[in-house]
Amino acid sequence: MLIDIHGNPIKSTKQLEQQQSDESQLAHLHQHIDEHPTSGLTPTRLATILKEAESGHLISQMELAEDILEKDAHVYCEVEKRRKALLCVEWDITPPRDATPAEIEDAQMIKQSLDDSMLMDDAILDMADGIFKGFSCLEIKWRKDNNQWVIDDLLFRPQSWFQLNPENREQIMLRDNSLLGAALQPFGWVVHQHKAKSGYLGRAGLVRQIAWPFLFKNLSVRDLAEFLEIYGLPLRLGKYPSGASKEEKATLLRAVMSIGHNAGGIIPKGMELDFHSAAVGGAEPFEAMISWCEKSQSKAIIGGTLTSQADGKSSTNALGNVHNEVRLEFRNSDLKQIAATITRDIVYPLYVMNGSTYQSERRLPRFEFNLVEPDDMKSVADSLPALVGLGARIPVNWLHDRLQIPIADKDEAILGTPTVEPAKPKQAELVALSAKATLHKIKQLSDEHDAPSQFAKQLGAQMSDNLDAMNQAIYQLVEQANSLDELQTLLADTHLSLDDVTELMAQAMATSELAGRADVANEAESEANE
Repeated sequence: MLIDIHGNPIKSTKQLEQQQSDESQLAHLHQHIDEHPTSGLTPTRLATILKEAESGHLISQMELAEDILEKDAHVYCEVEKRRKALLCVEWDITPPRDATPAEIEDAQMIKQSLDDSMLMDDAILDMADGIFKGFSCLEIKWRKDNNQWVIDDLLFRPQSWFQLNPENREQIMLRDNSLLGAALQPFGWVVHQHKAKSGYLGRAGLVRQIAWPFLFKNLSVRDLAEFLEIYGLPLRLGKYPSGASKEEKATLLRAVMSIGHNAGGIIPKGMELDFHSAAVGGAEPFEAMISWCEKSQSKAIIGGTLTSQADGKSSTNALGNVHNEVRLEFRNSDLKQIAATITRDIVYPLYVMNGSTYQSERRLPRFEFNLVEPDDMKSVADSLPALVGLGARIPVNWLHDRLQIPIADKDEAILGTPTVEPAKPKQAELVALSAKATLHKIKQLSDEHDAPSQFAKQLGAQMSDNLDAMNQAIYQLVEQANSLDELQTLLADTHLSLDDVTELMAQAMATSELAGRADVANEAESEANE
Protein backbone atom coordinates (compact mmCIF):
# COMPACT_ATOMS: atom_id res chain seq x y z
CA MET A 1 0.00 0.00 0.00
CA LEU A 2 1.29 3.42 -0.95
CA ILE A 3 1.38 6.12 1.71
CA ASP A 4 2.08 9.80 1.30
CA ILE A 5 4.80 11.70 3.15
CA HIS A 6 2.38 12.28 6.06
CA GLY A 7 1.52 8.58 6.34
CA ASN A 8 -1.93 8.81 4.70
CA PRO A 9 -2.65 5.61 2.72
CA ILE A 10 -3.63 5.37 -0.92
CA LYS A 11 -5.96 2.39 -1.19
CA SER A 12 -5.55 1.82 -4.93
CA THR A 13 -3.91 3.40 -7.95
CA LYS A 14 -7.37 4.01 -9.42
CA GLN A 15 -7.67 6.73 -6.80
CA LEU A 16 -4.85 8.59 -8.59
CA GLU A 17 -6.59 8.52 -11.96
CA GLN A 18 -9.75 10.11 -10.53
CA GLN A 19 -9.46 13.79 -9.65
CA GLN A 20 -11.00 14.68 -6.32
CA SER A 21 -12.69 17.83 -7.64
CA ASP A 22 -14.70 15.74 -10.11
CA GLU A 23 -16.69 14.11 -7.32
CA SER A 24 -20.40 14.97 -7.23
CA GLN A 25 -20.30 16.42 -3.69
CA LEU A 26 -17.77 19.02 -4.88
CA ALA A 27 -19.49 19.99 -8.13
CA HIS A 28 -20.74 23.23 -6.59
CA LEU A 29 -17.14 24.51 -6.41
CA HIS A 30 -16.96 24.72 -10.21
CA GLN A 31 -20.11 26.87 -10.15
CA HIS A 32 -18.77 29.28 -7.54
CA ILE A 33 -18.72 32.93 -8.68
CA ASP A 34 -16.54 35.30 -6.71
CA GLU A 35 -18.03 38.30 -4.95
CA HIS A 36 -16.30 41.67 -4.97
CA PRO A 37 -15.90 42.76 -1.34
CA THR A 38 -13.95 45.91 -2.28
CA SER A 39 -17.11 47.48 -3.70
CA GLY A 40 -18.21 49.93 -1.02
CA LEU A 41 -15.53 48.63 1.34
CA THR A 42 -15.52 50.35 4.74
CA PRO A 43 -13.21 49.95 7.74
CA THR A 44 -15.96 48.04 9.57
CA ARG A 45 -16.50 45.65 6.67
CA LEU A 46 -12.76 45.08 6.27
CA ALA A 47 -12.36 44.25 9.97
CA THR A 48 -15.22 41.74 9.66
CA ILE A 49 -13.57 40.02 6.66
CA LEU A 50 -10.28 39.64 8.52
CA LYS A 51 -11.99 38.21 11.60
CA GLU A 52 -13.86 35.66 9.48
CA ALA A 53 -10.55 34.46 8.03
CA GLU A 54 -9.12 33.99 11.51
CA SER A 55 -12.02 31.66 12.34
CA GLY A 56 -11.37 29.52 9.25
CA HIS A 57 -13.79 31.07 6.72
CA LEU A 58 -11.41 32.17 4.00
CA ILE A 59 -13.76 33.01 1.13
CA SER A 60 -14.15 36.74 1.74
CA GLN A 61 -10.45 37.30 2.47
CA MET A 62 -9.40 35.41 -0.68
CA GLU A 63 -11.91 37.34 -2.80
CA LEU A 64 -10.66 40.56 -1.23
CA ALA A 65 -7.08 39.65 -2.22
CA GLU A 66 -8.14 38.98 -5.81
CA ASP A 67 -10.03 42.27 -5.94
CA ILE A 68 -7.02 44.23 -4.65
CA LEU A 69 -4.77 42.73 -7.34
CA GLU A 70 -7.28 43.72 -10.01
CA LYS A 71 -8.04 47.24 -8.78
CA ASP A 72 -4.70 48.45 -7.41
CA ALA A 73 -2.10 48.65 -10.18
CA HIS A 74 0.71 49.43 -7.72
CA VAL A 75 0.06 46.33 -5.59
CA TYR A 76 -0.27 44.16 -8.69
CA CYS A 77 3.05 45.44 -10.05
CA GLU A 78 4.92 44.82 -6.78
CA VAL A 79 3.44 41.35 -6.28
CA GLU A 80 4.21 40.36 -9.87
CA LYS A 81 7.82 41.52 -9.44
CA ARG A 82 8.18 39.13 -6.54
CA ARG A 83 6.44 36.29 -8.40
CA LYS A 84 8.14 36.66 -11.77
CA ALA A 85 11.59 36.87 -10.15
CA LEU A 86 11.21 33.21 -9.15
CA LEU A 87 11.19 32.08 -12.77
CA CYS A 88 14.70 33.45 -13.40
CA VAL A 89 16.44 30.87 -11.18
CA GLU A 90 17.55 27.45 -12.42
CA TRP A 91 16.48 24.34 -10.51
CA ASP A 92 17.69 20.75 -10.22
CA ILE A 93 16.87 17.45 -8.53
CA THR A 94 19.60 16.66 -6.01
CA PRO A 95 20.19 13.03 -4.95
CA PRO A 96 20.42 12.15 -1.22
CA ARG A 97 23.69 12.61 0.62
CA ASP A 98 26.31 9.95 -0.27
CA ALA A 99 23.97 8.67 -2.99
CA THR A 100 24.47 5.30 -4.63
CA PRO A 101 24.54 5.03 -8.44
CA ALA A 102 20.95 3.73 -8.33
CA GLU A 103 19.79 6.73 -6.26
CA ILE A 104 21.51 9.11 -8.68
CA GLU A 105 19.74 7.37 -11.55
CA ASP A 106 16.35 7.77 -9.80
CA ALA A 107 17.02 11.50 -9.27
CA GLN A 108 17.84 11.89 -12.96
CA MET A 109 14.65 10.00 -13.84
CA ILE A 110 12.53 12.44 -11.79
CA LYS A 111 14.24 15.48 -13.34
CA GLN A 112 13.67 14.11 -16.82
CA SER A 113 10.01 13.47 -16.02
CA LEU A 114 9.51 17.06 -14.81
CA ASP A 115 11.43 18.49 -17.76
CA ASP A 116 9.33 16.50 -20.22
CA SER A 117 6.09 17.66 -18.60
CA MET A 118 6.99 21.36 -19.19
CA LEU A 119 4.77 22.26 -16.22
CA MET A 120 7.23 23.55 -13.65
CA ASP A 121 7.35 27.22 -14.68
CA ASP A 122 3.57 27.54 -14.48
CA ALA A 123 3.50 25.52 -11.27
CA ILE A 124 6.10 27.75 -9.58
CA LEU A 125 4.20 30.86 -10.67
CA ASP A 126 0.89 29.44 -9.37
CA MET A 127 2.43 28.43 -6.05
CA ALA A 128 3.83 31.95 -5.70
CA ASP A 129 0.21 33.16 -5.61
CA GLY A 130 0.34 32.00 -2.00
CA ILE A 131 2.77 34.81 -1.15
CA PHE A 132 -0.09 37.30 -1.24
CA LYS A 133 -2.97 35.04 -0.24
CA GLY A 134 -1.30 32.76 2.28
CA PHE A 135 -1.57 29.46 0.42
CA SER A 136 -2.00 28.03 -3.06
CA CYS A 137 -3.34 24.62 -4.11
CA LEU A 138 -2.72 22.77 -7.38
CA GLU A 139 -4.61 19.60 -8.21
CA ILE A 140 -2.45 16.86 -9.75
CA LYS A 141 -3.69 15.06 -12.85
CA TRP A 142 -1.88 11.72 -13.14
CA ARG A 143 -1.36 9.55 -16.21
CA LYS A 144 0.19 6.11 -16.74
CA ASP A 145 2.84 6.12 -19.48
CA ASN A 146 4.79 2.93 -20.28
CA ASN A 147 4.30 1.51 -16.77
CA GLN A 148 5.45 4.80 -15.26
CA TRP A 149 3.31 7.34 -13.44
CA VAL A 150 3.76 10.84 -14.83
CA ILE A 151 2.12 14.17 -14.01
CA ASP A 152 -0.15 15.08 -16.89
CA ASP A 153 -1.19 18.49 -15.52
CA LEU A 154 -1.12 20.71 -12.44
CA LEU A 155 -4.42 22.59 -12.20
CA PHE A 156 -4.58 25.77 -10.15
CA ARG A 157 -7.67 25.87 -7.94
CA PRO A 158 -8.96 29.19 -6.52
CA GLN A 159 -8.39 29.73 -2.81
CA SER A 160 -12.12 30.33 -2.40
CA TRP A 161 -12.63 26.57 -2.88
CA PHE A 162 -11.05 25.88 0.49
CA GLN A 163 -11.61 26.37 4.19
CA LEU A 164 -9.69 25.61 7.37
CA ASN A 165 -10.52 22.70 9.59
CA PRO A 166 -12.21 24.22 12.70
CA GLU A 167 -10.43 21.62 14.81
CA ASN A 168 -7.02 22.31 13.21
CA ARG A 169 -6.62 25.77 11.73
CA GLU A 170 -3.44 24.71 9.91
CA GLN A 171 -5.23 22.04 7.84
CA ILE A 172 -6.69 23.05 4.48
CA MET A 173 -9.97 21.34 3.53
CA LEU A 174 -12.18 21.45 0.46
CA ARG A 175 -15.56 23.09 0.96
CA ASP A 176 -18.12 20.31 0.64
CA ASN A 177 -20.87 22.11 2.61
CA SER A 178 -19.99 20.21 5.76
CA LEU A 179 -18.68 21.69 9.01
CA LEU A 180 -15.19 20.18 8.79
CA GLY A 181 -14.86 20.07 5.00
CA ALA A 182 -13.36 17.31 2.85
CA ALA A 183 -9.76 16.22 3.42
CA LEU A 184 -7.43 16.54 0.44
CA GLN A 185 -6.70 13.30 -1.35
CA PRO A 186 -3.15 11.93 -0.83
CA PHE A 187 -0.89 12.32 -3.87
CA GLY A 188 -3.66 14.41 -5.42
CA TRP A 189 -2.66 17.94 -4.46
CA VAL A 190 0.27 20.32 -4.26
CA VAL A 191 -0.49 22.41 -1.17
CA HIS A 192 1.86 25.33 -0.74
CA GLN A 193 1.46 27.25 2.52
CA HIS A 194 3.60 30.36 2.24
CA LYS A 195 4.72 31.91 5.50
CA ALA A 196 4.96 35.59 4.72
CA LYS A 197 4.62 35.85 8.49
CA SER A 198 4.32 33.33 11.30
CA GLY A 199 0.91 32.50 12.66
CA TYR A 200 -2.22 30.62 11.71
CA LEU A 201 -2.76 30.05 8.02
CA GLY A 202 -5.61 32.56 7.86
CA ARG A 203 -3.22 35.30 9.02
CA ALA A 204 -0.08 34.31 7.07
CA GLY A 205 -0.81 36.06 3.75
CA LEU A 206 0.47 39.50 2.80
CA VAL A 207 -3.08 40.55 1.96
CA ARG A 208 -3.67 41.37 5.62
CA GLN A 209 -0.81 43.89 5.64
CA ILE A 210 -1.87 45.37 2.30
CA ALA A 211 -5.63 45.60 2.97
CA TRP A 212 -5.53 48.64 5.27
CA PRO A 213 -3.26 50.81 3.06
CA PHE A 214 -5.44 49.76 0.12
CA LEU A 215 -8.56 50.97 1.91
CA PHE A 216 -7.02 54.30 2.93
CA LYS A 217 -5.65 54.87 -0.57
CA ASN A 218 -9.00 53.97 -2.11
CA LEU A 219 -10.75 56.57 0.06
CA SER A 220 -8.09 59.19 -0.72
CA VAL A 221 -8.41 58.59 -4.47
CA ARG A 222 -12.17 58.99 -4.23
CA ASP A 223 -11.80 62.24 -2.26
CA LEU A 224 -9.21 63.52 -4.73
CA ALA A 225 -11.57 62.83 -7.63
CA GLU A 226 -14.36 64.76 -5.89
CA PHE A 227 -12.01 67.65 -5.13
CA LEU A 228 -10.82 67.87 -8.73
CA GLU A 229 -14.43 67.87 -9.89
CA ILE A 230 -15.30 71.03 -7.94
CA TYR A 231 -11.88 72.72 -7.71
CA GLY A 232 -11.92 76.18 -9.34
CA LEU A 233 -15.68 76.36 -9.66
CA PRO A 234 -17.46 79.24 -7.86
CA LEU A 235 -20.13 78.56 -5.32
CA ARG A 236 -23.54 79.04 -6.99
CA LEU A 237 -26.30 80.15 -4.69
CA GLY A 238 -29.85 80.34 -5.99
CA LYS A 239 -32.57 82.44 -4.34
CA TYR A 240 -36.27 81.85 -4.92
CA PRO A 241 -39.07 84.19 -3.78
CA SER A 242 -41.30 83.30 -0.92
CA GLY A 243 -44.24 81.21 -1.91
CA ALA A 244 -42.38 79.43 -4.72
CA SER A 245 -43.78 76.04 -5.63
CA LYS A 246 -41.85 72.75 -5.59
CA GLU A 247 -41.62 72.82 -9.38
CA GLU A 248 -40.07 76.29 -9.29
CA LYS A 249 -37.60 75.23 -6.63
CA ALA A 250 -36.64 72.17 -8.70
CA THR A 251 -36.18 74.37 -11.77
CA LEU A 252 -33.87 76.70 -9.86
CA LEU A 253 -31.86 73.77 -8.47
CA ARG A 254 -31.34 72.32 -11.94
CA ALA A 255 -30.15 75.68 -13.18
CA VAL A 256 -27.69 76.03 -10.28
CA MET A 257 -26.24 72.55 -10.86
CA SER A 258 -25.89 72.88 -14.63
CA ILE A 259 -24.70 76.46 -14.99
CA GLY A 260 -21.25 75.70 -13.63
CA HIS A 261 -20.42 73.09 -16.31
CA ASN A 262 -22.51 74.52 -19.16
CA ALA A 263 -21.54 78.16 -18.49
CA GLY A 264 -25.10 79.15 -19.14
CA GLY A 265 -28.69 78.49 -18.19
CA ILE A 266 -32.10 80.04 -17.53
CA ILE A 267 -34.13 80.67 -14.40
CA PRO A 268 -37.65 82.05 -13.93
CA LYS A 269 -38.06 85.79 -13.55
CA GLY A 270 -38.08 86.82 -9.92
CA MET A 271 -35.42 84.31 -8.90
CA GLU A 272 -31.77 85.23 -8.29
CA LEU A 273 -28.45 83.45 -8.82
CA ASP A 274 -25.37 84.62 -6.92
CA PHE A 275 -21.73 83.52 -7.43
CA HIS A 276 -19.32 83.42 -4.53
CA SER A 277 -15.57 82.80 -4.42
CA ALA A 278 -14.32 79.57 -6.00
CA ALA A 279 -13.32 76.56 -3.94
CA VAL A 280 -9.77 76.90 -2.61
CA GLY A 281 -7.25 74.27 -1.60
CA GLY A 282 -4.85 71.85 -3.30
CA ALA A 283 -4.36 68.21 -4.16
CA GLU A 284 -1.22 67.87 -2.00
CA PRO A 285 -2.91 66.33 1.07
CA PHE A 286 -4.56 63.63 -1.02
CA GLU A 287 -1.37 62.90 -2.96
CA ALA A 288 0.62 62.70 0.29
CA MET A 289 -1.81 60.10 1.64
CA ILE A 290 -1.72 58.10 -1.58
CA SER A 291 2.10 58.20 -1.61
CA TRP A 292 2.30 57.01 2.00
CA CYS A 293 -0.04 54.09 1.24
CA GLU A 294 1.95 53.00 -1.82
CA LYS A 295 5.27 53.20 0.04
CA SER A 296 3.81 51.09 2.84
CA GLN A 297 2.64 48.53 0.29
CA SER A 298 6.06 48.41 -1.40
CA LYS A 299 7.81 47.89 1.94
CA ALA A 300 5.49 45.03 2.85
CA ILE A 301 5.77 43.27 -0.52
CA ILE A 302 9.39 43.72 -1.68
CA GLY A 303 11.05 45.15 1.43
CA GLY A 304 11.77 48.66 0.16
CA THR A 305 10.73 51.54 -2.06
CA LEU A 306 13.79 52.49 -4.11
CA THR A 307 13.41 49.52 -6.48
CA SER A 308 9.84 50.54 -7.31
CA GLN A 309 9.67 54.33 -7.19
CA ALA A 310 12.02 57.28 -6.70
CA ASP A 311 11.26 60.55 -4.94
CA GLY A 312 14.25 62.47 -6.29
CA LYS A 313 15.61 63.07 -2.77
CA SER A 314 16.66 59.84 -1.08
CA SER A 315 16.87 57.74 -4.25
CA THR A 316 20.65 57.32 -4.40
CA ASN A 317 22.38 54.47 -6.20
CA ALA A 318 23.84 53.08 -2.94
CA LEU A 319 20.45 52.96 -1.21
CA GLY A 320 18.94 51.43 -4.34
CA ASN A 321 21.53 48.64 -4.23
CA VAL A 322 20.77 48.00 -0.54
CA HIS A 323 17.04 47.76 -1.26
CA ASN A 324 17.75 45.44 -4.18
CA GLU A 325 19.73 43.13 -1.88
CA VAL A 326 16.70 42.95 0.42
CA ARG A 327 14.58 42.03 -2.59
CA LEU A 328 16.99 39.18 -3.38
CA GLU A 329 16.67 37.95 0.19
CA PHE A 330 12.89 37.87 -0.24
CA ARG A 331 13.32 35.96 -3.51
CA ASN A 332 15.60 33.36 -1.95
CA SER A 333 13.22 32.88 0.97
CA ASP A 334 10.28 32.36 -1.40
CA LEU A 335 12.25 29.86 -3.48
CA LYS A 336 13.29 27.80 -0.46
CA GLN A 337 9.69 27.52 0.74
CA ILE A 338 8.45 26.55 -2.74
CA ALA A 339 11.27 24.02 -3.16
CA ALA A 340 10.26 22.31 0.10
CA THR A 341 6.64 22.04 -1.12
CA ILE A 342 7.67 20.62 -4.51
CA THR A 343 9.92 18.06 -2.82
CA ARG A 344 7.08 16.95 -0.55
CA ASP A 345 4.13 16.95 -2.97
CA ILE A 346 5.71 16.28 -6.38
CA VAL A 347 9.17 14.70 -6.06
CA TYR A 348 8.16 12.32 -3.28
CA PRO A 349 5.15 10.79 -5.15
CA LEU A 350 7.20 10.36 -8.33
CA TYR A 351 9.99 8.73 -6.32
CA VAL A 352 7.72 6.37 -4.42
CA MET A 353 5.72 5.22 -7.44
CA ASN A 354 8.53 5.05 -10.02
CA GLY A 355 11.85 4.83 -8.17
CA SER A 356 13.66 1.61 -7.33
CA THR A 357 15.64 2.81 -4.29
CA TYR A 358 12.96 4.22 -1.98
CA GLN A 359 13.71 3.50 1.69
CA SER A 360 11.99 6.19 3.77
CA GLU A 361 10.72 9.76 3.56
CA ARG A 362 13.94 10.90 5.27
CA ARG A 363 16.11 9.82 2.35
CA LEU A 364 14.82 11.04 -0.95
CA PRO A 365 15.86 13.33 -3.83
CA ARG A 366 15.24 17.01 -3.28
CA PHE A 367 14.07 19.81 -5.53
CA GLU A 368 16.54 22.69 -5.15
CA PHE A 369 17.05 26.09 -6.73
CA ASN A 370 20.51 27.41 -7.53
CA LEU A 371 20.63 30.43 -5.22
CA VAL A 372 24.37 31.12 -5.49
CA GLU A 373 25.04 34.53 -7.00
CA PRO A 374 28.24 34.55 -9.12
CA ASP A 375 31.07 36.66 -7.74
CA ASP A 376 32.55 39.49 -9.74
CA MET A 377 34.97 37.76 -12.10
CA LYS A 378 37.43 40.66 -12.32
CA SER A 379 37.82 41.08 -8.56
CA VAL A 380 38.32 37.33 -8.09
CA ALA A 381 40.90 37.20 -10.89
CA ASP A 382 42.78 40.12 -9.33
CA SER A 383 42.84 38.75 -5.78
CA LEU A 384 43.39 35.01 -6.32
CA PRO A 385 47.02 35.18 -7.58
CA ALA A 386 48.05 37.08 -4.44
CA LEU A 387 46.28 34.57 -2.20
CA VAL A 388 47.84 31.63 -4.00
CA GLY A 389 51.23 33.33 -3.71
CA LEU A 390 50.77 33.49 0.08
CA GLY A 391 50.22 29.74 0.16
CA ALA A 392 46.40 29.54 0.20
CA ARG A 393 45.21 26.13 -1.04
CA ILE A 394 42.11 26.98 -3.08
CA PRO A 395 40.15 24.11 -4.68
CA VAL A 396 39.35 24.48 -8.37
CA ASN A 397 35.77 23.30 -7.79
CA TRP A 398 35.22 26.14 -5.30
CA LEU A 399 36.31 28.69 -7.90
CA HIS A 400 33.94 27.23 -10.49
CA ASP A 401 31.07 27.36 -7.99
CA ARG A 402 31.76 30.95 -6.97
CA LEU A 403 31.91 32.14 -10.58
CA GLN A 404 29.12 29.82 -11.75
CA ILE A 405 31.33 28.43 -14.52
CA PRO A 406 30.71 24.74 -15.32
CA ILE A 407 33.61 22.30 -15.25
CA ALA A 408 34.38 21.01 -18.74
CA ASP A 409 34.24 17.30 -19.54
CA LYS A 410 37.35 15.49 -20.66
CA ASP A 411 36.42 15.63 -24.35
CA GLU A 412 35.16 19.24 -24.33
CA ALA A 413 37.14 22.03 -25.89
CA ILE A 414 38.38 24.50 -23.29
CA LEU A 415 39.69 28.03 -23.38
CA GLY A 416 43.43 28.56 -23.02
CA THR A 417 45.99 31.32 -22.90
CA PRO A 418 46.81 32.33 -26.49
CA THR A 419 50.47 31.84 -27.53
CA VAL A 420 51.97 35.18 -28.52
CA GLU A 421 55.00 34.89 -30.84
CA PRO A 422 57.67 37.53 -30.31
CA ALA A 423 57.54 40.25 -32.88
CA LYS A 424 60.05 39.64 -35.68
CA PRO A 425 62.16 42.75 -36.28
CA LYS A 426 62.34 43.94 -39.82
CA GLN A 427 65.39 42.90 -41.80
CA ALA A 428 66.44 46.48 -42.60
CA GLU A 429 66.30 47.31 -38.88
CA LEU A 430 68.74 44.46 -38.05
CA VAL A 431 71.27 45.71 -40.58
CA ALA A 432 70.88 49.30 -39.44
CA LEU A 433 71.39 48.30 -35.81
CA SER A 434 74.53 46.33 -36.67
CA ALA A 435 76.07 49.22 -38.62
CA LYS A 436 75.07 51.73 -35.99
CA ALA A 437 76.68 49.68 -33.20
CA THR A 438 79.93 49.39 -35.15
CA LEU A 439 80.12 53.11 -35.88
CA HIS A 440 79.29 53.94 -32.27
CA LYS A 441 82.12 51.73 -31.02
CA ILE A 442 84.58 53.29 -33.42
CA LYS A 443 83.52 56.81 -32.43
CA GLN A 444 83.81 55.94 -28.74
CA LEU A 445 87.38 54.75 -29.24
CA SER A 446 88.29 57.69 -31.38
CA ASP A 447 87.26 60.21 -28.75
CA GLU A 448 89.62 58.88 -26.06
CA HIS A 449 93.05 59.96 -27.55
CA ASP A 450 94.08 61.91 -30.58
CA ALA A 451 96.53 59.35 -32.03
CA PRO A 452 94.21 56.37 -31.64
CA SER A 453 91.51 58.57 -33.12
CA GLN A 454 93.53 58.92 -36.29
CA PHE A 455 94.20 55.17 -36.37
CA ALA A 456 90.50 54.45 -35.90
CA LYS A 457 89.48 56.72 -38.74
CA GLN A 458 92.05 55.13 -41.02
CA LEU A 459 90.94 51.63 -39.99
CA GLY A 460 87.26 52.52 -40.54
CA ALA A 461 87.95 53.88 -44.00
CA GLN A 462 90.00 50.80 -45.01
CA MET A 463 87.43 48.31 -43.61
CA SER A 464 84.29 50.04 -44.90
CA ASP A 465 84.23 48.01 -48.13
CA ASN A 466 84.70 44.73 -46.27
CA LEU A 467 82.02 45.64 -43.68
CA ASP A 468 79.58 46.65 -46.40
CA ALA A 469 80.04 43.30 -48.11
CA MET A 470 79.43 41.42 -44.84
CA ASN A 471 76.38 43.53 -44.05
CA GLN A 472 74.96 42.88 -47.50
CA ALA A 473 75.38 39.13 -47.05
CA ILE A 474 73.71 39.25 -43.64
CA TYR A 475 70.90 41.41 -45.05
CA GLN A 476 70.16 38.74 -47.69
CA LEU A 477 70.02 36.04 -45.00
CA VAL A 478 67.61 38.16 -42.94
CA GLU A 479 65.37 38.53 -45.98
CA GLN A 480 65.26 34.75 -46.44
CA ALA A 481 64.55 33.86 -42.78
CA ASN A 482 61.01 33.70 -41.32
CA SER A 483 62.07 33.63 -37.67
CA LEU A 484 65.05 34.31 -35.45
CA ASP A 485 65.71 30.58 -35.06
CA GLU A 486 65.83 30.14 -38.83
CA LEU A 487 68.15 33.16 -39.15
CA GLN A 488 70.49 31.61 -36.59
CA THR A 489 70.59 28.39 -38.61
CA LEU A 490 71.31 30.24 -41.84
CA LEU A 491 74.16 32.20 -40.26
CA ALA A 492 75.68 28.99 -38.91
CA ASP A 493 75.55 27.35 -42.35
CA THR A 494 76.94 30.38 -44.23
CA HIS A 495 80.71 30.85 -44.56
CA LEU A 496 81.73 34.50 -44.57
CA SER A 497 85.28 35.22 -45.69
CA LEU A 498 87.19 37.10 -42.98
CA ASP A 499 90.68 36.95 -44.48
CA ASP A 500 90.79 40.56 -45.60
CA VAL A 501 89.29 41.76 -42.33
CA THR A 502 91.76 39.68 -40.34
CA GLU A 503 94.76 41.06 -42.28
CA LEU A 504 93.61 44.65 -41.79
CA MET A 505 92.98 44.10 -38.08
CA ALA A 506 96.45 42.54 -37.67
CA GLN A 507 98.08 45.49 -39.39
CA ALA A 508 96.05 47.93 -37.26
CA MET A 509 97.01 46.14 -34.06
CA ALA A 510 100.68 46.07 -35.01
CA THR A 511 100.60 49.73 -35.91
CA SER A 512 98.89 50.57 -32.62
CA GLU A 513 101.49 48.61 -30.66
CA LEU A 514 104.37 50.37 -32.43
CA ALA A 515 102.71 53.74 -31.89
CA GLY A 516 102.33 52.95 -28.23
CA ARG A 517 105.97 52.00 -27.87
CA ALA A 518 106.97 55.19 -29.63
CA ASP A 519 104.86 57.24 -27.25
CA VAL A 520 106.47 55.53 -24.25
CA ALA A 521 109.98 56.12 -25.66
CA ASN A 522 109.23 59.78 -26.34
CA GLU A 523 107.93 60.29 -22.81
CA ALA A 524 111.07 58.61 -21.32
CA GLU A 525 113.38 60.79 -23.44
CA SER A 526 111.53 63.95 -22.40
CA GLU A 527 111.88 63.06 -18.72
CA ALA A 528 115.62 62.41 -19.16
CA ASN A 529 116.15 65.75 -20.83
CA GLU A 530 114.37 67.51 -18.00
